[in-house]
Amino acid sequence: MNQEIFYAMALTRLTNFNFQQALELYRAAGSAQNLYEHRNEIGDIIEGCTPRLIEALKDWGDAMKRAETEMKYMEELRIQAFSLMDDDYPQRLQECPDAPLVLYYKGHADLNQQKIISIVGTRHMTRYGEDIIRKFVRELHEMCPQVLIVSGLAYGVDVCAHKQALEQGYDTLAVLAHGLDQIYPYHHRDVAAKIVEHGGLLTEFMTLTNADKPNFVRRNRIVAGCSDATIVIESASKGGSLITAEIAQSYDRAVFAFPGNIGLPYSEGCNHLIRDNGAALITSAEDFVNAMGWQHDVIRQQALAEGIERQLFPDLSDDEQKIVSLLQQTNDLQLNILSVKSGISIGQLTAILFQLEMKGVVKPFAGGMYHLLM
Repeated sequence: MNQEIFYAMALTRLTNFNFQQALELYRAAGSAQNLYEHRNEIGDIIEGCTPRLIEALKDWGDAMKRAETEMKYMEELRIQAFSLMDDDYPQRLQECPDAPLVLYYKGHADLNQQKIISIVGTRHMTRYGEDIIRKFVRELHEMCPQVLIVSGLAYGVDVCAHKQALEQGYDTLAVLAHGLDQIYPYHHRDVAAKIVEHGGLLTEFMTLTNADKPNFVRRNRIVAGCSDATIVIESASKGGSLITAEIAQSYDRAVFAFPGNIGLPYSEGCNHLIRDNGAALITSAEDFVNAMGWQHDVIRQQALAEGIERQLFPDLSDDEQKIVSLLQQTNDLQLNILSVKSGISIGQLTAILFQLEMKGVVKPFAGGMYHLLM
């Protein structure tokens, strides 16, 4: 376990789980370890610290003891941890203004793979909702076989999305509202075990943290923040899935909803989202793929099925090929990360990426993120 993760764990405890404040402190100081090492002169390195906060940041004793205990749990339970600046930390989530300082993870899925979607909805799923999920995931897999499907392991839509992802051969990620020493609801422990083998379990909460009501709202921001798009399948007029959709919108992520019959209680939320322009209407996986601009996957799948060899990219310069190779390893990288990994200056890299965009090889997204069109 590296020292930065240890200090980031302690900082989360020290700020009494005020995640926004912990993140602001972390970014202002550059690292949690830097905060600890300058704890007695914190006012000199962070402007605007209140006297109360300055005093609170001086005593790390109890927080560090809890972090030490957690590290022992992690070793016993084979839990990984990622701090905000780790390469394995979900880079889409890293862009969010309330990203967790530390994430705890048990599983094998790549949290930064090329395409990630979240599927959310009511706990009181109907047969209609179940049929939509089954058909959508099956058709999506035919068109885009490499997608990570994220949800929250709750009853209803969440667990159905996980099960259908597993059935189709997708990796799936369950984001939890508690520590990794338990599974809630307990009834889903067998599904969770399969998810660990074919995806992963992710949380920002240490062990011995119960599934209290506020934690579910915090969990929802991770579900939204890890994903390129959030899809709502059945919701009442109020519910956690609507909160997830609202958070996804605030992150400038795509939001979609399947419509339902007028007047049915678990169709109201989706219908209202569509009516109020909170979500785009879709009726099939094809609608979704077209809206996301993922048709290149469909073309590629058709070419592979027909045994046609295609040259994916036009002739590239050495520097352009270097950037393409990096994005093939880990797609959707920010400009600064590409610069560090390639050893190319920001100014030169910007010109290279512009040329790649003109050639139809990459596509820029918000937050300085670049996506390889494969």
